[in-house]
Amino acid sequence: MNLDVLTYLFVGLSFALYIGIAIWARAGSTREFYIAGGGVHPVANGMATAADWMSAASFISLAGIVSFSGYDASGYLMGWTGGYVMLAMLLAPYLRKFGKFTVPDFIGDRYYSSTARTLAVICVIFISFTYIAGQMRGTGIVFSRFLHVDIESGILIGMVIVFFYAVMGGMKGITYTQVAQYCILIFAYTVPAVFLIMQVTGHILPQTGLGATVQSSVNPIWEGRPVLFVLDEVIRDLGFHEYTSGSKTTIDMFFITVALMAGTAGLPHVIVRFFTVPKVKDARSSAGWALMFIAILYLTVPAVGAVGRLNLINTINGEEGQGTDYQHMPLWFKNWEQSGLIAWNDRNGDGLVQYAAGDAFVGGKPILTDHLGDLGQRLTSNPVIDTESSLGFDLNRQPYANEVFVDRDIMVLANPEIAQLPDWVIALVAAGAVAAALSTASGLLLVISTAISHDLLKKTLLPEINEKQELLAARMASVAAICIAGYFGLNPPGYVAATVALAFGLAAASFFPVIVMGIFSTRMNKEGAIAGMMVGLLSTMAYIVYFKFMDGAPEDLFLGISPEGFGGVGMLLNFVAAFTVSSLTKAPPEHVQAMIKNIRIPREANKAQSH
Repeated sequence: MNLDVLTYLFVGLSFALYIGIAIWARAGSTREFYIAGGGVHPVANGMATAADWMSAASFISLAGIVSFSGYDASGYLMGWTGGYVMLAMLLAPYLRKFGKFTVPDFIGDRYYSSTARTLAVICVIFISFTYIAGQMRGTGIVFSRFLHVDIESGILIGMVIVFFYAVMGGMKGITYTQVAQYCILIFAYTVPAVFLIMQVTGHILPQTGLGATVQSSVNPIWEGRPVLFVLDEVIRDLGFHEYTSGSKTTIDMFFITVALMAGTAGLPHVIVRFFTVPKVKDARSSAGWALMFIAILYLTVPAVGAVGRLNLINTINGEEGQGTDYQHMPLWFKNWEQSGLIAWNDRNGDGLVQYAAGDAFVGGKPILTDHLGDLGQRLTSNPVIDTESSLGFDLNRQPYANEVFVDRDIMVLANPEIAQLPDWVIALVAAGAVAAALSTASGLLLVISTAISHDLLKKTLLPEINEKQELLAARMASVAAICIAGYFGLNPPGYVAATVALAFGLAAASFFPVIVMGIFSTRMNKEGAIAGMMVGLLSTMAYIVYFKFMDGAPEDLFLGISPEGFGGVGMLLNFVAAFTVSSLTKAPPEHVQAMIKNIRIPREANKAQSH
């Protein structure tokens, strides 16, 4: 069978599995719709949590960041993994014991305020829709290449699939669907990674591959040299910043890492996972399982990214680095050109495809441009920084300007094709990428619908509605959320991981401080929580809008902190505002203070005290 048939088969079978599970696990009550009835086994919940948390950003885009940013990508790796550990150890058990399965519900009861609850619902909507834009874009990218449709059509297909198992099954259907999705996505990620690292270094474990040496079969010039050394030399010779040294400032790296860590610990769609198991002990256990399942992928990402960059350069520029005749470019390059996610602009008219630092097209990203660059747009040449290459590149032959646009989100998907792996591996990656995107999208949609039906309608606006009406409202909210999510997927504010990073920044700036202080401070009151959330959310939103949608100049950045990292600043502003306001206003009622003290005491200690 050819690649197209295999892709349709793998993706089609996975869709049939997801829809079948949704029908089997159809939610019949609000408890099943919101928290899967609270009876999920810790191992299954760990898999579902890992799938929910490892979105298209982890599967598709993270290795792309590692490929193109090198050391600068370490903030994403440390932030996302460290944040999950902090959530599992610091917050999850207390939130589980508190007994409120949504963040707005926790905030509304802890801060004894419907205003605080409503503000939390608004925060959930902002965070979730920003996050879901990245998932929908990831789905569109996969379908645009492997199902030969445009990105817009791919997003619509993804919306239809999510509709079935999110609207019908609720959390019950989503949980068991995500167990299947985790199995598919982790197999689809690790199998190609093993092939790739073996092909380049001869090692079987991707986790140790970066310390190995390159084989002669890849490029005789690179034979016997460590992978990272070769990568440093090659990309420096092409005008890029060295792979193992960072281009970002220390303060920007720090705040990106902090924003991602705190954002992970404040993500509403992850927190709700700790309520789908029967007991607090099971919540801790499922967190440990989830961390193990997450680590399998995250320890593999650096090797996938680094080896993918080497293969990309070697394929496009050829063994001697002078470029490849377009007529002899491999099929993968021309296939991805059709999606508009890679493009060639023959700026010097020599017919050779040459990849180096700099923009190949004015304005950056081309959309289905002609490969000869008929836009009539040419840039000034971008000569390499170091023309003394120890790897055999004759870079003095001509000014070496970039002629290739590469969307970083294609790296994981294109890697198997670039390395000429078997078609079944390529089809498997496509199915895994779709699983990663749709698993998180479904979790986010459920959070949005729950926030609207349970926290806004049932708890605030229409407390008299019955369970059947609340369940109907949840499903209607899911449908509306899917439609809005599709729009944001068609118009995302950046590549997948950057878009997701913005959502984490919003979560860090709005939720993390009020959750932490709500658990560990009896003095924190409703006035402080409301002030903190407003300051954190508005400051971070304003910063993102200015630099992502209003073309803010780089020199206007606050202390050089990028929009992806400003959530850390917003978080600090939230802490300061909340602490200041709560100090100047009256303390919470006695019963609230007693409740907070109680959730920090283990159940066994409570029992002992009662006796």
